[in-house]
Formats: sequence, C-alpha cells, structure tokens
Amino acid sequence: MMLGWCGATSSSGAAEIDFNRDIRPILAENCFYCHGQDPNKREADLRLDDREAATAKGAIVPGDAATSLLIERIHATDPDVQMPPPTSNRKLSDAQKQLLKDWITQGARYQKHWAYEPPIRPAAPEVTGRDWVRTPIDQFVLARLEQEKLAPSPEASRATLIRRLSIDLTGLPPSPEEVQQFVDDNDPLAYEKLVDRLLASPHYGERMALAWLDAARYADSNGFQQDGDTWQWMWRDNLAALLNRDLPFDEFTKWQLAGDLIPDATTEQKIASGFNRNHLLNGEGGAIAEEQRFVILFDRVDTTATTWLGLTMACAQCHDHKYDPITQVDYYSLMDGFNHLPESGTPQRFSSRIRVAPPLMELPTEENLAYIAKIEAEIATIEKEMAPSLALVFEGWRLGITADNSAADLAGLAEDLATIARKEEKDRSDNEKQKLAAGLQKYFDEKVRSQLAAKLDGLPKIDGLRKQIADYRADQIPRVMIMSDERARQTSVLSRGEYLSPTEPVSFNTPAFLPPLPSDAPKNRLGFAQWLFLPDHPLTARVQVNRMWQHFFGTGIVKTSEDFGVQSEYPLHGPLLDWLAVEFRENGWSVKKMHRLIVTSATYRQASRVTPELKSRDIENRLFARSSRFRMPSLVLRDWALRASGLLDTRVGGKPVYPYQPDGIWESLAITKERDFTYPASSGSDLYRRSLYTFWRRTVGPANMFDASNRQACRVRAVPTSTPLHALTTLNDPTWAEAARVLAERTIAASGNLEEQLSIAFARVVSRQPTPSELSLLRRAYDKQQAIFAADPAAATASLQVGSAPRNQSLDAVQHASLASVCLAIMNLDEALTRE
Repeated sequence: MMLGWCGATSSSGAAEIDFNRDIRPILAENCFYCHGQDPNKREADLRLDDREAATAKGAIVPGDAATSLLIERIHATDPDVQMPPPTSNRKLSDAQKQLLKDWITQGARYQKHWAYEPPIRPAAPEVTGRDWVRTPIDQFVLARLEQEKLAPSPEASRATLIRRLSIDLTGLPPSPEEVQQFVDDNDPLAYEKLVDRLLASPHYGERMALAWLDAARYADSNGFQQDGDTWQWMWRDNLAALLNRDLPFDEFTKWQLAGDLIPDATTEQKIASGFNRNHLLNGEGGAIAEEQRFVILFDRVDTTATTWLGLTMACAQCHDHKYDPITQVDYYSLMDGFNHLPESGTPQRFSSRIRVAPPLMELPTEENLAYIAKIEAEIATIEKEMAPSLALVFEGWRLGITADNSAADLAGLAEDLATIARKEEKDRSDNEKQKLAAGLQKYFDEKVRSQLAAKLDGLPKIDGLRKQIADYRADQIPRVMIMSDERARQTSVLSRGEYLSPTEPVSFNTPAFLPPLPSDAPKNRLGFAQWLFLPDHPLTARVQVNRMWQHFFGTGIVKTSEDFGVQSEYPLHGPLLDWLAVEFRENGWSVKKMHRLIVTSATYRQASRVTPELKSRDIENRLFARSSRFRMPSLVLRDWALRASGLLDTRVGGKPVYPYQPDGIWESLAITKERDFTYPASSGSDLYRRSLYTFWRRTVGPANMFDASNRQACRVRAVPTSTPLHALTTLNDPTWAEAARVLAERTIAASGNLEEQLSIAFARVVSRQPTPSELSLLRRAYDKQQAIFAADPAAATASLQVGSAPRNQSLDAVQHASLASVCLAIMNLDEALTRE
C-alpha cells in the first residue's frame, strides 16, 4: 500500500494532509514522550499515538478542531496549561499548529507508521526526460526532480567515474594505465565491464567489510583497563570472504546471527556467528560477572536490532518504548534468543596478553602447526637419545614398587592400578598386565621421572620445550569466540532493567507489532534470522537497501539509517526505497546485484558539481540532482596513499598488524606490571597492509584513523567531522610522509623531466592528468621547496628519513625532498581526499 509519499502539504486545508509525512513527526517530537504508549511516563492518562485513545479523551474531535482540547492547549498562553509545557524546551511553530488544526478538520485520519507496512513494489513513474533514464532508479529520482522543476546534472567524466567506482567498490585507486584504458575504451558497455571487474575483485569484500566492522563493534581487544587481546580477526576474515562470495543476504544473516544453530554447521558458519561475540569483555577485579553478562546481553539485542531492524530497542530494556510500539515484554522475549550461551560475563585468561571467553573454536593456522611440529620433533629427538637411560631408570622404579606386593610404595597411584600392582605376577590377567604397564608408565612420566631422572642429560631441556609449546598454545593458537545455545536459562522481564530484579518469565518471541513468528519456526536465534526474511516483513529489506544507498551517496534515502522508528526521518524518496527493497528481495537477496544496479544508474553517474541553484535549494543533495561529494573515510585514505605510492601490501586476510603509531601510544594502559603494553610495531611489508588489518585496541584506537568508530557500540551511520586532526594526520603522519617520499622516488625513476614527474604523481593520486594551470602551480610549489632545501641540505636529508622503506641513496637529496613535499601536497588536495 502506498502511503502518500508524494502528497502535497497545505496550511489552507485544501490539500490532503498525510499523517505519516506531516503530523506524526510533530507529535513524535513534541507530544509522545508524555502522551505515548509508555504508561510509566504518561501524563493525564492521555495517549496521542492512538486515535481511539485520543478521541475518547476529547483531545481530538475529528472534523471539529474548535472543540479539540489539543488545539486549545497548543494555542494557550497560560504556562500551566500550555502544550508543550514551556519547561520541556519544545515549541510548535505557527505552521505546525495550523497543520494540526487542518488535519483535525479533515477528519484526523491516523496511519500505521510507514516503515511498519510491508513494502510493495510501486510502478516506476512516468517522466519527461526519458532519454536520461538507465535504470528504474532513475525514473523515481527524475520524477521527483521534475516535480521540483529541477534537472539532473550531466554525467561525470570517465576519469571521475573510474575513480568514484574504485573508491566505492574496492577502496583502492586505479593505476594511471587503467584510467587511460577506460577513458579510451569505445565499447558501449565499457562502464558496465569496469563495474563487473571491480565487483569481482578480492578487494571488494575488504572495502564492504568496513561498515560491517563498525556495526559489529569489531575490535582486537576486550576494552576496559586490562583490555586483553582476542582472536576475533578470524571472524573479520570470514566476513570479507562471505561478502566477496556474495552469499545471499538471507543466508549471510543466518550465518551471522545463528551460524552455530544451522544443522550440521560448518566451521565457516560457526565462525560467522562470532558477529555477536565482538562485544566488550570486562575482566576488571571489581566487575560482577553476572552483571557483566547482562551488559553483554543488552548489547547483543541492541546491536542486532539496529543492524537488521533499524530500530533503537534499548529504551525497552527499562520500560515500554516511548515512541515505537515496542514493549518490555517484546524486548526480553527477543533477548531470550541470546540468553543461552555458556558464558560467565568475564573473560578467561590464556596468557598475559590473551583474554577471551568461551564458547570458543580453536583453529590453529598452518604457521601454528608448523611451529609446534618443529618443537615436538626436537623433543622426539632428545627422547630417542635418552630412551635407553630412561628405560633403565623406569625399570628400576617399577621393580622397586612392585617387588613386595604387600609393602609397595603406591601412594598417589589410582586405586584400580594399585589393586593390580598388589597382585602377584602370576595372578594378573593379560588385560591387567597391559593396563598396569600403561598406568605405571604414565604415573612415572607425570609424577616420578623428574625426581629420579633429573640428572639425566636432556630431561630439563625436554621440560623446557614442553613449557614452550604450552605457552605458545596459550598465546598464539587462535580461539575465535562463537555463539552457542548449550546453557538452558529462564529469561524474565527485569524491573527497570535491573539484573537482580526479575519479574515475569518470558520465552523467545519476536516483537508483537511486527509479523508473527511462524508456528513451525525454531524458537531461537535461527528462527529469528528466518523471521527477518518473511515476505511481509516490513523492515529487513528497507533497512539494508537504505544502507547501500548511504554507502554510495553519503546519506541514506532515510537519513536516520540507524532508526526507522516513529522518530525517523520521513523519506523524500519513499517509493524508490520500497522499489529497491522489493527488488532486493526478489533478486535472491544478492548484495552485488543491488550494488551493480545502483552504480550503473544515471543517478550515480552524475557529476558532483554544486550549482548555485542546487546549493540554495538542496545543499544536502537529498533530491539527488547530482552525485554526492564527501571526504573519504580515514581507513580508505590511508590505503589510497599507500597504493598510490606503490607501498601497499595487497595480501588478503590474516592476523592483525601494527603499523606506525605515536611513541608510547599504549603506555597509559600499563598501570601494573601484570602485562607489557609496549606497542609491538610491525616491520617489513606488514607496515603496509590495508587499514582493515590494523590491530584495533578498544581503549586506544589507531591514532591516524581519526573518523572511525571507537568500536565500543554498534554504529551504522558515519558522522562526518571536520577537525584539524584530519589535516594534521594527512600532512604529518609517518604513513603519508613515507608514501610521499616513495611516490617521489617512483616518479623520478619513471622520468627525468620534472613536469612529467609532477604529472605522474598527480595522476597516481587523483586519477587524472593535471591541467596546464595546475601543472604550473605544482611547478611553483616544487621550485619553492627546492629553494628551501637548497639553503638547508641537512633538512632535506632529514625529511627523507621518515619511514622504514629503503631509499635510493643515489638520488639527489634536495631534488628528492622537494618532489616528496609536492607529492605530500598532492595527497592533501581537496580532490585527493574527496570522493567526487
């Protein structure tokens, strides 16, 4: 059912007023907190979120605004009766008051919130500019533009398009050769072929994983003061692999939420369930384990609801939601699906560095197995050499304790073995003889050998090697945290969310205001994951395609991508959102197909230039009359600089690395001698891995990733920031300084002509050739730097010492430093930092 997405608004009352678009936002912002569904906060026993309740109290008299108490109160001047109360710091505008009056006059028709109605595919609207349209997306966008009497922007240049696609689909710059090849390609399907190549790249999954890491609050440590390290990087690698594979989103969801519950679950599926084990773990001395277990539980519910439902359910932990129809019973019934892990709430210490919490999967890498095999081979060699001497010691001991069956020294030996040992040899059966021999050998090895054979050469070394293996296993064998339902627990509603105050018991169920859980569905997380993809589910598909749009346009069709509830933004392009949701569902839940659909649209391919008219009428680009323009995320900026310089190590997957960070960055954590918090800086190619693989300490995040989530809570909408920290990082951080130095060296090797060198460097960073005027500016910048360094050659030499990559010492230091300074300036151009 369509919900009046494009209806006109009028304060005269002549046009139909749409409740969802025009009235609900006013009531939600100003009235529902005190007059909503939460009975604990409801004033005057009045509800305005429900038509029957509002009319029963006379607050609203449909068709008669003059006698409606709501209209009387919002126009009152007496602060004791005025609504909203002056103390609420809320105030209705004259236009809002008129809308409410006209709405009541028209009959005060209510609607179910638009996001809670199942999406039905609307017909693509007819448009005048049909030649511009490439996909149905464009018909919806153009129809709205024509309604607003606006025209779409021209298509961006090919150089801009390949750069834009590379940023959005892989996060890595195209080479100048790839740019030129695309620019010169006359194939009518050249663009589509480029899209398909980038979608097939192994770097696609790495790029798309970034948003999922923020949603999953992924980090490589627990958080809190102890901040023990984890092995959750195995989940991160699994995530990127599934995104590359384009596992259908319904299956992907089952794996993330309930991979462990899938019949005959594979290792891959169990690892995927680690999505909900990426939470903080509090191992502090004063932490109460059961309290922390509930903190983790609440976090799981909130993270899952935000990620898949686009709902903020945290309010219902303590009381019925004040705005959305989510009750406390709904909250705790859903929480029951996450309440059966065999977990204590606190981490288990495996080594001074590692602290993780069961349930776990131990997954040794080939490197781990090779190392252990090497040490075990050393032990075997020593034991072989010692075997004759050790056998004599053992035999002497064995004869000694069994020589007199009535007085044998059998202390500590298992009773069944002691009983056999007390028998005479002739009275022991063959089975008893074998059992006794094995038992005595084991007892000797564990309890006696170290005492009787301590002086034998090699034995202390064997014990040291075995301890070495034990320590290595504890510190180096990955044990990824996964989900499990092995612990039966009763879930109850908690009074005010207090874990020590259970009230009524509940069992697993989904929120009552949404489609019911099918009777034959499992009453657990797997059933929940299946329920998300019911044909009439209103949220799952909408929420996901909105985030896809957010990825490619900077802002979702619904700006509040984390909240599709009553307080969410009413979408300007509601029909497009519904069309995309149905398309996603009916296309087999293929994310790559949806990404391809979006990036091949004429809407996506527009230039990003802001005209004076668009600046005055739609500065945020909510009508999509142009392509969006926004600064690249810091994680992508770092990768871009490394790739442009040629330093980037493009290996896919693997354990975290430790690239450049400020000196002593972790020292504030070392308040005890229990653990060394020295930053273990990487070396060699590990310094140049993609940002995705940087070790993420929750308490002290990577300093050069200035706009990233702190990974302590679920985040699905990035908030752009503009602080001096950005420029300080990209101008001074060792990564950028070294990348500029290496880029300069690379361009010097490619050409002996300065202007060609400047053009090469510019093209590698910005993905196009500089214009003559730009080249002139770059030449002037070079000349200025050369004059500075020629006057101070020592400064030139010093500037080239940043970073671990070796420098070609045969290059003139002044020339190299001057060009490196210009390369750094290129990397800091607005165009270089911006996705256009």
